[in-house]
Amino acid sequence: MAEIDLLIRNARVVRPGAPDAVEPDHLDIAITGGVISAVAPGISAASASEVVDAQGRLAFPGVVDAHQHWGIYSELSDDTVTESRACAQGGVTTSVSYLRTGRYYLNRGGSYRDFVPEVLSRMAGRSYVDHAIHLAPMTREHIDEIPYLIEEFGITSFKIFMFYGGHGLHGRAGDQAEFLMIPPEERYDLAHFEFVMRGLRRARERFGDAITLSLHCETAEIMAAYTELVEREGTLTGLRAYSASRPPHSEGLAVTTASYLAHETGFPAINLLHLSSAKAVDAALRMAKAFPHIDFRREVTIGHLLADVDSAPGIGGKVNPPLRERADVEALWRHVLAGEIDWVVSDHACCRDEQKFGTDREDVFLAKSGFGGAEYVLPGLVGEGVKRGLSPQRIARLTSWNPARRYGLTGKGDIAVGFDADIALVDTGASWTVRAADSESAQEYTPFEGFEMTARVDTVFLRGHRILAHGRVQGEPRGRYLRRG
Repeated sequence: MAEIDLLIRNARVVRPGAPDAVEPDHLDIAITGGVISAVAPGISAASASEVVDAQGRLAFPGVVDAHQHWGIYSELSDDTVTESRACAQGGVTTSVSYLRTGRYYLNRGGSYRDFVPEVLSRMAGRSYVDHAIHLAPMTREHIDEIPYLIEEFGITSFKIFMFYGGHGLHGRAGDQAEFLMIPPEERYDLAHFEFVMRGLRRARERFGDAITLSLHCETAEIMAAYTELVEREGTLTGLRAYSASRPPHSEGLAVTTASYLAHETGFPAINLLHLSSAKAVDAALRMAKAFPHIDFRREVTIGHLLADVDSAPGIGGKVNPPLRERADVEALWRHVLAGEIDWVVSDHACCRDEQKFGTDREDVFLAKSGFGGAEYVLPGLVGEGVKRGLSPQRIARLTSWNPARRYGLTGKGDIAVGFDADIALVDTGASWTVRAADSESAQEYTPFEGFEMTARVDTVFLRGHRILAHGRVQGEPRGRYLRRG
């Protein structure tokens, strides 16, 4: 065997392709040049430059968190540093962020030919984890630019925010043309969504099946009407009021509409994002049966699996789609256990205290939407999932293998020869309490405050470099931008 840069010994290696009923084997992992060169018992340490004893901890493939929002509320270059450090705490070694033109992010409109280089420049050399980006085509110009974005920047995944055309980001309708910074003669509506799909179908015919489309499924008209109703009645407050203002059937209706548009346009690769309710998943499963030629993938967030309208303290848990009732949380878990959810993400969107809350800290409709959570993806899913009967192998598929395959991250997702040496060692015997002060994120609060966790990420390697040791981030930023396609 060639000289080994790093040898991880005595790890219980979690392979996403292994049978669920099989306990992870105690194996050694050899790493050479940032890539896994051997996985086997009793690898000789004679040629190893460094040896790490995993002490029997579970070794998971680094999490591929396919849904984050770096730079949404803070300067992108700053967010890249702090939020990538928070990623490491949760076992995340690859972050894929959704970006768009318009308010927030870079606060500019115009061409993606100009926008993307600025994004990559602000991220360069600042991330502690590897990273890629998804883009949302907001204008006709963006649709025309899709082939260029694929060829020039290796961007193969795109997004539609279905509610933006007629409802505000934070819960009240506003001037969407001004918010989205689109030309006055254009509309961000169902017709635009159709044309995005047609543009992506043409790109898929040219570039292959790596091209996918993700959708934030909520219905603007339903939300606008229910927001007005909830505020007029005034009987609900806090997170329960916000959930009622964006009701679950709004998700289901949007899923149905998006699915028929995919059928109509012949675009076959649809990712249904952050499904938050029993009705949303029910609609997604119905559409999969109605349109079997469409390759649907279904996503949920760690926030919607762990928190509900009562357990998240205060209105810091405001997010789109909202946190729901406990019955919806339990429904999501049933679908996860049934194998009907394809991956779990954080939807990490750091929003600092002074940005999150309006002049009235009790008015949920004044607060901004979104919160961080990358720190809790792997510990939360391992701790809660194992108790519910979720195997480590299933967790590896949900957090790493499945999103890596879908989004064209070919070197990620497994602990196997030839894969990037992205590895998270998890202590399943740890008990700890979530405190916002312990997070590396710039966010000073968390809707998970006080949650009791029963698993902890102890050590993380990115391409063989240790970026987290004993729960603390270490070293300099080594993350790379990942071209795809």
